Parts: sequence; structure tokens; C-alpha cells
Amino acid sequence: MKTFAQAARPLFADFLSTLVFVVLMALKVDVRLAIMGGVAAGAGQVAWRLYRRQPVALMQWMSLGLVLASGAASFLTHDPRFVMAKPSVIYLIVAGGMMQRGWMLRYVPPVAQGRADDLFVAFGYVWAGLMAVTAVANAVVAIAFTPQWTAFIAVVPLVSKIGLFLIQYAFIRLTIRRRMRAAAVEPAALAAAEA
Repeated sequence: MKTFAQAARPLFADFLSTLVFVVLMALKVDVRLAIMGGVAAGAGQVAWRLYRRQPVALMQWMSLGLVLASGAASFLTHDPRFVMAKPSVIYLIVAGGMMQRGWMLRYVPPVAQGRADDLFVAFGYVWAGLMAVTAVANAVVAIAFTPQWTAFIAVVPLVSKIGLFLIQYAFIRLTIRRRMRAAAVEPAALAAAEA
């Protein structure tokens, strides 16, 4: 659980301003207050890290820039869909980063290293595809189904990522077991053939 919390903390930090906006919208708070809450959360995060002389990750700067730009656009047009589209931009950027071959290999546990590198490379592209599809779906829901956006953003991205993680975990685990059994059988078969 500690490892999961360590992995989730940067993601939570990157999306804090969006999460604040989503929660306030779900609570039926005035759109302007929800936008200000999201902007305040993003600006407060960066200010806190700067005050503590901690580095501010590129994704946090980008998230702050996006929340400021989308918040300003929402205020000027009185249209919350600009803020609702922010996750689509982030998902597309992340999908682009995931298109780098082998990005997932640094997350491979020691037991799987060298045994399923090909699968981790393939799943890296699947993750990129999921992020791109989520970006498009978020934009469509934000623009065409605005009242349902809060429910969508609270459920679909999380459930789809958990689902893909579980599929990947089970598939790779089974494949590694098969490959390990096959590797153990080969020396025995060679010895029997030589005898």
C-alpha cells in the first residue's frame, strides 16, 4: 500500500486543481467559485513548493498554466467547458510521452525483468492509446454532454485505468509463469534427447 501511495502522490498533485474543480461542481457550487477554487488550489500548490524551496515538476507548472488559461477563458465567456477540457490536454500530453518505446520498462519489478520486456513495451502503447481515447471522450462529454461531465470525469478515467492495470497485471503474470515453466522444461528435454 505504501508503494501505491508513493506512486499515486505525484498524480494526485498534478491533478489537484482539476479535482477541486470537479468536487465543487459536484457539490453544485457556483461555476465561478468552482473555477476560483481550482485556480487557487493550483496556484497554492506551486507557491507552497516554491516557499519550501522544492522543485516544481513540469507537469505541475503545466497544470497551473492550463488551469489559469482555462479558468480565465471560462470567466471571460461564462462557460465552464474550458476548465472541463483541461484534462483532455493533459491526457494528450501524457499519451504523447507514452509513445516513447519502452517507457514502461523502468516500472518492471525485478522478477519480471528480462522475462516480459516485449509485453511491457506493447502495453506501453496500449496505455498511450487509452490516454488518447480518454482525452477525446473527455472533450466530447465536456462539450456535448456538459451536465454529465462531473460523473464522467469522476468515474470513467479511473475505472478504465484500473481495468487496464488489472488486465495487464494478469496477462503479464500468466505469461511470465508460462515462460518460466518453458525455460525449466527445455534443459530437461535437451538432456533427455542427448541421452
